[in-house]
Amino acid sequence: MDREAIKNIIPHRDNMLLLDEVTKEGDIACGKLKITGDEWFLKGHFPGNPVVPGVIQCEILAQSTCVLLADKISDDVLPMYTGLNNVKFRAPVVPGDLFETKCEITRAKHPFYFAKGEGYVDGKLCIKAEFSFAVVEKK
Repeated sequence: MDREAIKNIIPHRDNMLLLDEVTKEGDIACGKLKITGDEWFLKGHFPGNPVVPGVIQCEILAQSTCVLLADKISDDVLPMYTGLNNVKFRAPVVPGDLFETKCEITRAKHPFYFAKGEGYVDGKLCIKAEFSFAVVEKK
């Protein structure tokens, strides 16, 4: 699904929508984001040597995973991060890279969902993480 279809699942818009596309392959969410070099988060991280911040990589993993919860997310609820565990950064992500994710839900006890994800560039592991989120009512 493209950015417009992703917007039907997650509430992120404008600069915070960090996926160009995402597909569901069985129980695995596979996302893609082309890093152009014009992203807001690269302006100060780091001048002359731009690197995608780790927290942004974690957010991309979470957004990818939300496609697996499409049937649980509606206009009345939001997916909210509740934790990050065992995050490991293996290689930098830089302008020109196509960042690809593979994420899956490992456990669920509604409204909490536990997941693991990995991010790659050219088949090389850049990030690996376990994370959790809750689907909560909007206030």
